[in-house]
Amino acid sequence: MHPLIIESTKYTPFVSLNDETHHLEIKGESYPENTAEFYSPIFAWLKEYFGQPHSQETTLEMEIIYFNSSSSKVLMDIFDLLDEKTQDGQRIKVNWVYDQENESALEYGEEFQEDLEHLPFHLVVKSPT
Repeated sequence: MHPLIIESTKYTPFVSLNDETHHLEIKGESYPENTAEFYSPIFAWLKEYFGQPHSQETTLEMEIIYFNSSSSKVLMDIFDLLDEKTQDGQRIKVNWVYDQENESALEYGEEFQEDLEHLPFHLVVKSPT
């Protein structure tokens, strides 16, 4: 497997999925014209990666500043996949990183968190830089 890196654009987030470090990151804004097309390689990578057992915990850092409704559905699909893999014995956690002044980001994180049964989902206030 190879890491998957997708640079951010005005409409799409930065994506870094690294099979060697077990660190996954999606950061930025998500309102692509074709959500399915943008997220398709991410789903393919995740399915291949989680198709193999890992002894190390995998961490997904999510820092989505803004997303549209079609991205919201895709993000939930990602979380559902991770929730399922956690149930299958994979060690995974999600850190939903949000700016303290962005109440919407916190609320969305709380909503995602409520819908997951097995996946450790942590709400993390972004550190000032």
